[in-house]
Amino acid sequence: MTDVLTKQQRRYCMSRIRGKNTKPELLLRKALWAIGLRYRLKNKLTGRPDIVFPGSRLAIFVDGCFWHSCLEHCQLPETKRFFWQNKLSTNKKRDKTVTLLLEQEDWRVLRFWEHEVKNDLPRCIKRVQKTLHATNS
Repeated sequence: MTDVLTKQQRRYCMSRIRGKNTKPELLLRKALWAIGLRYRLKNKLTGRPDIVFPGSRLAIFVDGCFWHSCLEHCQLPETKRFFWQNKLSTNKKRDKTVTLLLEQEDWRVLRFWEHEVKNDLPRCIKRVQKTLHATNS
């Protein structure tokens, strides 16, 4: 099946996809802030985590289901399949590398899928609290 959009329309649509301040990320941040957990957003850590607790050395990533190849929700586009397989495979490898590098630097890393944040926010918050509590104990 061919793309129903022109190249210019597709380029515009793709340019609108955000890498920061996504809805799931904002949802998690607001929930953490509401319960009194204070974090940092701007950081120079490897992989640029979405949320950072510097004192506890906790880095949190909110991974999009498509861009990070969630097994439940990622569906490859019909067109340019080889390109997308390579792109998404590279993203997954980079995620693993970033996690390992941060852990080698004594950081704890939590990764949440966007569907986890949307569907079960309380569980995500509990994981963050549990990790912070374990770090501060």
